[in-house]
Amino acid sequence: MKNIISWILRLVAAIILLQTLFFKFTGAPESIYIFEQVGMEPWGRYGSGVVELIASVLLLWPRTVGLGALMGIGVISGAIFFHLTSLGIEVQGDGGLLFYLAVIVLLCCAILLKMYWGQLKQLLLSFR
Repeated sequence: MKNIISWILRLVAAIILLQTLFFKFTGAPESIYIFEQVGMEPWGRYGSGVVELIASVLLLWPRTVGLGALMGIGVISGAIFFHLTSLGIEVQGDGGLLFYLAVIVLLCCAILLKMYWGQLKQLLLSFR
């Protein structure tokens, strides 16, 4: 059962993170607007997209789920921070969809980090 829950959480987080990449990397007007509002266009858009891509791959590779979850928490915390401080919950009439998707990713990654904490510790210790 733990394995099924893990895969559901991993897939949900990875799919949400990966689907935003198209908009970030193609320069969709919505993405440009968001990153202009927080003063990070274009480098923030590309940089966060690269980190989201790496986090997604790590989430889907069983040996690195913990690291992917940690990276996912890091990158999505930035998104949530900007929603709460400068963008607002609703951005360009999206009804808060981007914010709520970010919260879902944060929750999935937080649960996965708890589940794979031991794996993350082992991975980090292997770099010593």
